[in-house]
Amino acid sequence: MARGQDNSAPKNTAPQNTAAGGPGARDLTRGPILKTLLFFSLPTLVGNILQSLNGSINTIWVGRMLGDSALAATANANVVTFLVFAAVFGFGMAATVKVGQAFGAGRTDAARRTFGTALGFCVGLSAVVSVAGWLGAPALLRLMATPADIFGFAQAYLRVIFVALPAMMISIMVSMGLRGAGDAKTSLYFMILSVVLDCGLNPLLIGGFGPVPAMGIAGSALATAIASYVTMLGLLAYGYWHDLPLRLRRAELVYLIPHADELRYILAKGLPMGAQMLIVSSAGIVTLGLVNREGSMVSAAFGASLQVWTYLQMPAMAISAALSAMAAQSIGAGLASRLGQITRAGVILNLAVTGTMTALLLAFDRPVLVLFLGSTSPAVDIARHIQILASWSYIFFGITIMLFGTMRAGGVVMAPLLILAFAMFPVRLGFYHLAYPALGRDALWLMFPVGSLVTVALAALAYARPGWRTRASAIPPTARLESEAGAECAAEGSPG
Repeated sequence: MARGQDNSAPKNTAPQNTAAGGPGARDLTRGPILKTLLFFSLPTLVGNILQSLNGSINTIWVGRMLGDSALAATANANVVTFLVFAAVFGFGMAATVKVGQAFGAGRTDAARRTFGTALGFCVGLSAVVSVAGWLGAPALLRLMATPADIFGFAQAYLRVIFVALPAMMISIMVSMGLRGAGDAKTSLYFMILSVVLDCGLNPLLIGGFGPVPAMGIAGSALATAIASYVTMLGLLAYGYWHDLPLRLRRAELVYLIPHADELRYILAKGLPMGAQMLIVSSAGIVTLGLVNREGSMVSAAFGASLQVWTYLQMPAMAISAALSAMAAQSIGAGLASRLGQITRAGVILNLAVTGTMTALLLAFDRPVLVLFLGSTSPAVDIARHIQILASWSYIFFGITIMLFGTMRAGGVVMAPLLILAFAMFPVRLGFYHLAYPALGRDALWLMFPVGSLVTVALAALAYARPGWRTRASAIPPTARLESEAGAECAAEGSPG
């Protein structure tokens, strides 16, 4: 909400797609659903692709300048960092949903209270995790059965990444909060800044230049850390300079001290959402341990494949995040009848984008993989084989998270958690252990599509149950109360 804005005033001069939150806020409850979802998800989609490109370029620098062992080390370290980010994802999504519902109902101050609690909690959590991660990095890598020839690389890389963790987590939380308010563009601007800094600093810090010493793989992680802190500070400064919807001023700064009611909601909804990501990343750690048993060459091939798969899953993640924000605003505005249309639009976009990208990556897999592994590496042919067997599973993955995204906006968090837990461990690992004697390491790659097919089938069954829709429809479109409007005006320093 712009400073001094009167909540009760008619929005005669506001653009049709602008929410009551002020500059940057967008009303996602109006207009054609597919078109609105497409244009709202595009900044997040572009940002995620840039993030993936950033990781890929950095992987190319590491692979070309330091060799296959360093490349395999980053794959091991990145699985651990994904495990850490899973927690903040859950809390961020819980905040996104509640912020979206509040903006849908026109309750700007309630959105800020939720955001303040989420951000304050995130700051404290990131500090604890950063210290624990630095100290526990060796134990984590040993738990993953990291090969001895890449252990030193992985430890050096991972420890510096944990130093960057607070800035990364705060930026993610701010970006997800803004998305709930309908603002997906601001995060894109600063993602571009982060990518430019990270990609530019990587070769400089890895190999050294002039007075800058060669730091090896630790230099790659340091480039990420520098980019993360610059981006975080820039994002916060931009939010205040442009008076974005969730900026906290004056009396609102007390919202950074987690409020009991808000924190209970964020924990109750965020922990199961984060647990979903933890299950996926834990399964990734187990899978990587199984891959590492096949030797460093297979591990390097799998690391390159993970980079390619990042491109396949990021579009679906972006569309699902936009879908959740749109569904949350619709529920807050009392328009739960739109949920089915929103989900269909998300599935259509996923099939178009993820399906096209899968076909392109499979058609041009060799030149893509050579970028990571080099043209003479024997790991290229192994990675191509992995791509053929497993890549198409991400189409079903995308459909699954569209269904989960709508259910998440309606407060459903346990069903997706249980479905993922069943698919990631009993189904995937069960298939691997049963099929390995006959298929060898191909069982590793085929367990991906097997798990995805089971997951999408169970997700469709859970989505079809009417109970959660009934509960979402029963959520009243919470009108702005006079007491809250007075509180907002007091926070802004203007008369109620």
